[in-house]
Amino acid sequence: MKLITELPLWFSPLCLLLGGLYAFLLYWKDSRFEASNPLTRRLLAAIRFSLVSFLAFLLLGPLIKTLLREVEKPVIVIAQDNSESVLIGKDSAYYRTVYKENMAGLIDGLGKKFEVKTYSFGDGLESGISYKFDDKQTDISALFNELYTVYSNRNVGAVILCSDGLYNKGASPLYDHSIGELNAPIYTVALGDTSVKKDVILAKVLHNRLAYLGNDFPLEVLLEAKELMGEKTTLKVEKEGKLLFSKSIDINKENYIETIPIQLRADATGIQHYQLRLTTLEDEVSYSNNIKDIYIDVLDGRQKILLLSNAPHPDIGAINQAILLNKNYELENRLLGEYKNSGPAAANKFKAYNLIILHQLPAKGKRGIKLVKAAVASGTPILFFLGNQSDINGFNAIETGLAIQGAGGMTNEAQAVVNDQFSLFSIDDAMAKQMRDLPPLTVPFGTYITSKSANVFLKQKIGMVKTEQALIQFHTLNEVKLGVIAGEGIWQWRLNSYERFATHDLFNSLISKIVQYLAIQSDKSQFKVFSKNKFLENEELRFDAEVYNSSYELVNDPEVNMTIINSDDQHFPYTFSRTGHGYKLNAGKLPAGSYKYKAVVSLSEKVIQETGAFTIVPVQIESFRTIADYQLLYNLALKFGGKMIAKEEISALVQEISARDDIKPISYTEKRLKELINLKWVFFVLLFLLSTEWFVRKRAGVY
Repeated sequence: MKLITELPLWFSPLCLLLGGLYAFLLYWKDSRFEASNPLTRRLLAAIRFSLVSFLAFLLLGPLIKTLLREVEKPVIVIAQDNSESVLIGKDSAYYRTVYKENMAGLIDGLGKKFEVKTYSFGDGLESGISYKFDDKQTDISALFNELYTVYSNRNVGAVILCSDGLYNKGASPLYDHSIGELNAPIYTVALGDTSVKKDVILAKVLHNRLAYLGNDFPLEVLLEAKELMGEKTTLKVEKEGKLLFSKSIDINKENYIETIPIQLRADATGIQHYQLRLTTLEDEVSYSNNIKDIYIDVLDGRQKILLLSNAPHPDIGAINQAILLNKNYELENRLLGEYKNSGPAAANKFKAYNLIILHQLPAKGKRGIKLVKAAVASGTPILFFLGNQSDINGFNAIETGLAIQGAGGMTNEAQAVVNDQFSLFSIDDAMAKQMRDLPPLTVPFGTYITSKSANVFLKQKIGMVKTEQALIQFHTLNEVKLGVIAGEGIWQWRLNSYERFATHDLFNSLISKIVQYLAIQSDKSQFKVFSKNKFLENEELRFDAEVYNSSYELVNDPEVNMTIINSDDQHFPYTFSRTGHGYKLNAGKLPAGSYKYKAVVSLSEKVIQETGAFTIVPVQIESFRTIADYQLLYNLALKFGGKMIAKEEISALVQEISARDDIKPISYTEKRLKELINLKWVFFVLLFLLSTEWFVRKRAGVY
């Protein structure tokens, strides 16, 4: 601790001189003290001297300088695989007793020298270690990404990964760059079992998600058998207890693999549940992988979509791939030159489609302007894509709810920012966050004028500036839905989605939501409930609802209730939460099976009811790989400077980590300056001096 001043410290003697001069002039020749004890005058002079000198010193701006030193222990992160595959091939009692005790000893041993943080991971990440081993999927790369987010600015000493090395979600952890940024070694604890044991496995069932009523649809079944040569099993396919297919399998190899094609008939609409089963054999390591449930959504028709473009463009390929993932859509690609007529003839032809996508039409030189007007006149929903080839003046004349003035052929680079007030369809917070990092689109430069009745989904962020200009918006003209994507280069969003997440799901989901909203027929009912018709058993059930008054305006004053009913006629009541102008419900997780729901709202003394059905699909992926992947664990430890340890030797990690020279505490020094005048004791010293002087003067009879 050190005392410094804002003004030069050599002014201090002047403060003393000022205090002495003040006391001298006040008390030296004051005749009122002649009858008093001489010590009284001296005491008062000393008090006044001290008081004035101290006040003068405070005018110099004195500061107390202190240095604080903080030592941060190395953080040791222990991540426990909580997935179902860990228990396959091993008595679960071992992991809940011996292993649990060993893990507790490891945590206690490391905690004496380090700061220990524990997590459980599987299809999600939770703080603390769980020994339930009930997660339905394993995502090691998500674990690494979360650890980087939380500990990127911390002194991470080591990461201890306790796993069987089997992952079935996310990218390969070997190629995850985020964990390497922590500059910490990874120690892997090998769980599970690598021995090959007797087992017959329904390894994979390939099938389409959709089928059409009355059509045959194919299944391709891959089955495996290990250490069961000479045995027989039977493959059966059943639906609602009815046997649809059966085949006897002769296992003639120790490592037997066979692919079996099956044809089934779609004889009912809705989500149809089929169960494939292999008869069990004696001494199998697991029976859960003998059964696989599949769900086929049987439809009785497709929605037709026309993608009409001015010229070939990479955006068209990206849009095609996203739309064709949904077998409920029949996509037709055409170039402008392939349409020879316009006017009423074209309008009648356009009525055959559920959605028309116009890519950079109308084009420069007024190309396609009549055809675009015919498309609008057909009453079919339209999605416009703008770009360098677009005729902006021709586009402005169509009344899409968006006009761009002063474009002049110039362009801007604009990133996407989700409009929080958008409510035509929902996106979760994770998707909104991911969209902020998508590459910019090339948009026309100009002043964007959006109709008051339009709904802006994405706004433009140009450079670092968030604008109110629409990037993606929707508008309804004479009850016809119109959408505008005001830029080109959307193909880059698809590539970026795969680069960041090793999947195109972000881009595909975005296009799917836009197409679904535009293509779906208008529903003028006053109460609507939205949800998926199929959920995974480890997925939360989310529902959205909308209520409209007699003027067809969104309201959310009345309470919305829902009852979910399972196949055993058990009822689960819920109440929706109000959000903005709509409603949302998170019903949590429910067991796999078929469910119905009934939602009810009271509006203007009228009770409105909405019903529906959905299926929760079991996640069985953890049981289909029964042999632990120690090679992955070894490679992870080798790549990141650690070591693979057997689960029985887990206690050795305490000595192993403690002996490393590169895992050390970090000392942080912080300099702090505090003004002396802000200290409480300064006030009380001044108060004491003033009070003492006043008391002595009063006692001496001098006021």
